[in-house]
Amino acid sequence: MKEIKIKYFSDKLSKLEYIDGKSDWIDLRAAEAVSLKKGEYYAIPLGIAMKIPEGYEAHVAPRSSTFKNYGIIMVNSPGIIDNSYCGPEDQIYMPVYAVRDTQIMFNDRICQFRIVENQPKLLFAEDDLNDEKNRGGIGSTGVK
Repeated sequence: MKEIKIKYFSDKLSKLEYIDGKSDWIDLRAAEAVSLKKGEYYAIPLGIAMKIPEGYEAHVAPRSSTFKNYGIIMVNSPGIIDNSYCGPEDQIYMPVYAVRDTQIMFNDRICQFRIVENQPKLLFAEDDLNDEKNRGGIGSTGVK
């Protein structure tokens, strides 16, 4: 089992944990109360820094209920945190854009992350792809 070293920026923030039987993603929480007006941008601090093992990265995405509950969109979704972002002040943030006036409270679960192995090194070989079949472009698989 891989170890992830975690620094919490507040002793009042709930500790990271799996939600048993529901997902292998881990929820992240707002580390401060935030009030946003429609059209505002803000980087919400998530109250942790972590040391991800060599060869891995964290993928951060909104929770499925985040837009419904708070009216915010994560503007760099998904967020990628590589293992070099690991210093004692390298707190993780959720950069958001508000589509309506909203209030996010301290310790609200607003996004989630998972640890993923880095992509292997790839060789890019130029080719005209004439031996391949066209799929039909964007949206070619239909809606049903």
